[in-house]
Amino acid sequence: MEVTFLGTGTSQGIPVIGSNHPVCHSDDPRDKRLRVSVLVSWEEFTYVIDCGPDFRQQMLSNQVSKIDGIVFTHEHADHTMGLDDIRPYFFRQGDIPIYAHKRVINALKSRFDYIFASENKYPGAPSVIENELTNRIFTLGNLDVVPINTMHNRLQVFGFRFKDFAYLTDVKTIEMKERLKLKNIKVLVVNALRVEPHHSHFNLEEALAFIEEIKPERAYLTHISHMLGFHAEVEEKLPKNVYIAYDNLKITI
Repeated sequence: MEVTFLGTGTSQGIPVIGSNHPVCHSDDPRDKRLRVSVLVSWEEFTYVIDCGPDFRQQMLSNQVSKIDGIVFTHEHADHTMGLDDIRPYFFRQGDIPIYAHKRVINALKSRFDYIFASENKYPGAPSVIENELTNRIFTLGNLDVVPINTMHNRLQVFGFRFKDFAYLTDVKTIEMKERLKLKNIKVLVVNALRVEPHHSHFNLEEALAFIEEIKPERAYLTHISHMLGFHAEVEEKLPKNVYIAYDNLKITI
């Protein structure tokens, strides 16, 4: 299985528009972060987790010619607003499967009503196949995927476990029964927004404590803001099995 980090930034991305923060002016390409998303590929299957406003750029940068579906963690704009840009895939492949909590599907229907229209549909609009997720195992391609139920302040968010790989973003709290789903994981990706505490995201301290509890072989930090600091400086101080993810990084599990 190969995982490509399409974007590793927070909702504003890095650099932030108009910001004079030093990280926003960094020359290190690892400090340039699009909105958060990953591509998960195995055998002949390719799925995207989240489809934010940078989706088109991410697909072009990584030369992704086919997707088998999009899995959504939650409905916030930085995770959903690229849905219209599935059109090239739709024109070649037909209806694109999406997988999301019922609440998220309803939010997409409100924002992208023309995609879900059943009558008088605009001929250039893409179409999707709705797959409603609950907190039960579901299948993508030939693989069973385990949803991990977490909370983003007061909003429910799904993380996902693909065999030995788990992806958790926009997490602030997670119950013990959901943590147990991560037992014996090899590679864990988890959000670490900044150094200072935040009301709806793990900060760096919380993310590292969570990683220490779960004990994966490797862990990668994502959903990062400029306030975390420079990639090179922060990564030097991390435990030896913890890394900061960066855009277009590819890892093999």
